[in-house]
Amino acid sequence: MTDILPIRRALLSVSDKTGLLEFGRFLAAQGAEILSTGGTAKALREAGIPVKDVSEHTGFPEILDGRVKTLVPQVHGGILGRRDLPEHLAQMAQHAIAPIDLVAVNLYPFEATVARGAEFDDCIENIDIGGPAMIRSAAKNHAHVAVVTEPAQMARIMEAGGTTTEMRREFAAAAYARTAAYDAAISSWFAQQLGQEFPPRLAFAGQLAQTLRYGENPHQKAGFYLDGTNRPGISTARQVQGKELSYNNLNDTDAAFECVAEFEKPTVVIVKHANPCGVAEGASLTEAWDLALRCDPVSAFGGIVAVNRRLDLATAEKIASIFTEVVIAPEADDDAIAAFARKKNLRLLLTGGLPDPAAGGMTFRSVGGGFLAQGRDSGRVSRETLKVVTKRAPTEAELSDLIFAFRVGKHVKSNAIIYAKDGATVGIGAGQMSRVDSSRIAAWKSGEAAKAAGLDTPLAVGAVVASDAFFPFADGLQAAAAAGATAVIQPGGSMRDNEVIAAADEAGLAMVFTGMRHFRH
Repeated sequence: MTDILPIRRALLSVSDKTGLLEFGRFLAAQGAEILSTGGTAKALREAGIPVKDVSEHTGFPEILDGRVKTLVPQVHGGILGRRDLPEHLAQMAQHAIAPIDLVAVNLYPFEATVARGAEFDDCIENIDIGGPAMIRSAAKNHAHVAVVTEPAQMARIMEAGGTTTEMRREFAAAAYARTAAYDAAISSWFAQQLGQEFPPRLAFAGQLAQTLRYGENPHQKAGFYLDGTNRPGISTARQVQGKELSYNNLNDTDAAFECVAEFEKPTVVIVKHANPCGVAEGASLTEAWDLALRCDPVSAFGGIVAVNRRLDLATAEKIASIFTEVVIAPEADDDAIAAFARKKNLRLLLTGGLPDPAAGGMTFRSVGGGFLAQGRDSGRVSRETLKVVTKRAPTEAELSDLIFAFRVGKHVKSNAIIYAKDGATVGIGAGQMSRVDSSRIAAWKSGEAAKAAGLDTPLAVGAVVASDAFFPFADGLQAAAAAGATAVIQPGGSMRDNEVIAAADEAGLAMVFTGMRHFRH
């Protein structure tokens, strides 16, 4: 005894014609009557597949420029009528409503219309009404009706020779997810048109790109979803080689690529556990790699590497010389790709571009019983926005390093302290409960880096220091001065700013305030 439900009548109305003709031939071979409209009917007829216009089936013409063509009882009654209830069957017979066993519908391309920057009225016209109504009707009555919203589902039906109960239930779940995502896109667009940054009810949706082996830990399940914004990075990346990416790989790689996009010169960022452990600009990527690695060669082992230029062979060979989990770049030369091919476990991702650090957008974080939403941290400082608060103003070289260090600090977990010199980090203190502890750790890291490089003097000597938030007390700044730093950049705004400024003056440090902090939790 088979669970296959025969298809005697199907309604097809798809904007994505992928697989349509093969499916139409399959239905015709099954003896099914095919109902259709517009371009779908035209494509089927041109392929020699018998098709009946929906208006002929319903006896009611399309009206209002096609806005009303399926919103009639002959269509929805045929979809929603339960075959197991005699009273439903009697009413369908009384009103000459023929049952419809399958509905295949793609929705008007609203998301694509918005993405290409269409005018308001054009976007409104691309809001589908009849399509979602038919999809929802068929999904509700999935015990008797199959609903197809993706071309791949047509192939599964053809392979099975019909639809099974399990298949129809699965397709129904996918259908409601599709209409929910569609409505979320529309509601988000409307909120933007109204200037509502945080609308009273926030809807968003994602499409599963990858089921991950596990989450942060092996006992946690996880998946990677795309939100449709196509921000260059892990969502647009093509994985050239290497084993499957993990949850932590994706999180760390995203952190590295967002950081490297902050810089205009050839730059390398090395990340470990979502924190940069080495960042450097250079005349070339190879020079930037050497400087970034020098900052913390121990932490770089097993790290994530991001570059903001097309990856060349020389840089690829240097990166491949140590154990690296993931390399992400906008593009890569063929010989660079070939150099990585010998490292079977190394994942190489090519994104096709860099994210705009100044672009807006939303970020989300789950909390118990809900989630937090905020605008992306697109804040950036420049020479023009800085305020010199000490007796000594920074030199041009110090000023360049201060801006560099503060941009790095935007991507380091708070409390964050960054020592930098000549466009490269030389010590990073991240994620400490006390800012003075972060300062001490960064200075200690600079000493370890110097030892690894065979230098007698800690790299912090002569470096500048960036703090992601203000120094609440002078002790953090004094720790920087004791380490040999010459200039400091910080947001300012503490009740003890005068005390901190006085300490900087006493130590001969130059200090600038940004008026902007970069907490990262």
